[in-house]
Amino acid sequence: MTQQADILEKLTHIEELLIGQTLLQKEVLSFKETCLYLEMSESHLYKLTSTRQIPHFCPNGKKLYFNRVELDQWLQRNRLSTKVDIEKEASTYVMLRNRKRK
Repeated sequence: MTQQADILEKLTHIEELLIGQTLLQKEVLSFKETCLYLEMSESHLYKLTSTRQIPHFCPNGKKLYFNRVELDQWLQRNRLSTKVDIEKEASTYVMLRNRKRK
C-alpha cells in the first residue's frame, strides 16, 4: 500500500510541475491559472482586481484575464534594497556631498 501511495504522490508532483511549465509558456492566463501562477487564493485575487491594484483584462465584462508579463512586472514592483545597496548609496551620497562643498 505504501508503494502505491508513493507512486501517487510522485505522479501528483509531476502533474504540478507540468501545470507550472504550461503556465510559463502561456502569454494570457485565466483567473484560475493566475491564482496558481501567483500562488494566491481566489478571494485575494478578486480583491486585487476589484480595487484595481493588479493589471487585468475583462473583455466581455465577465471573465478576467491576465497578461503573464504584466503580472511579472507587478510582482517585481517596490523592490527593497539590500544592505549592500544602501551602503553604496550612502557612500556615494557622502562623496558627492563632500565634493560640492570644496
